[in-house]
Amino acid sequence: MALGPIKPVIFKTDQELGEAAARVIFAGIKDADTKGEKFVLGCPGGRSPRSTFHALGKMVSENHQSLKHLYLAMMDEYVTKSLGGEFENVEEDSHFSCRKFAFDEIRDVLNAGLAPDLQIPFLQVLIPDAQHPDEYESLLRELEVDIFILAAGASDGHVAFNGAGTERSAISRVTALSDETREDNLHTFPNFKSRLEVPKFGVTVGPDTIASVSKQTIMLLQGRHKQLAFQRITATEKYQKDWPATIITECRNPLIFADEAAAGLL
Repeated sequence: MALGPIKPVIFKTDQELGEAAARVIFAGIKDADTKGEKFVLGCPGGRSPRSTFHALGKMVSENHQSLKHLYLAMMDEYVTKSLGGEFENVEEDSHFSCRKFAFDEIRDVLNAGLAPDLQIPFLQVLIPDAQHPDEYESLLRELEVDIFILAAGASDGHVAFNGAGTERSAISRVTALSDETREDNLHTFPNFKSRLEVPKFGVTVGPDTIASVSKQTIMLLQGRHKQLAFQRITATEKYQKDWPATIITECRNPLIFADEAAAGLL
């Protein structure tokens, strides 16, 4: 847990921020490979980590760094509810599927410059399952996450699909998505025509999951629309349930990386 509010590191641009975050992650991946250990990277979907993944992919390619030991652990996935009341993950070819994002915008980006025998194996992309969220929770607690990348909702401070009001003790589960979270996701997945198209449920890790399983966390805050998130997260030293992204204050080895726009310097 942080002793006092976490001092953010400010970068001029999103690109510079992404490169800095990628350097931290790359160092961990390389060190684990040298030691013959696995490396688990916790990942959100959406816009915030894109610059990090692209920078990391370039570093991996330039250094011919093996990723055979890398596991990608996604934070959440959209869920549908059947007429019988059963929950299941959305189809993986849906334009908004977090599983699709994991393969198209993380695994494919990181694997792009590598020979097949150095790439992230297909089965090492981990996605929470709406039918068995407890199993995903157990898996993450068994593996542990070496670095968890975090992002904060602009309007309500959600982290993963944990909206305002989420208890600190919450773990992996199916949850209803707030109107604010669904509105934010119109920008994350622009093929949505309106909030009515955004699913009302998701399966997600909880604040306690993030704090308990992560060895290090990096919060990414980019753009003017993240100024409120920046202010809330950097002003507190403990979890605030009306702004769940503040869970980073109770994580081990937390880093907050923001660009000048998010920090209100532009």
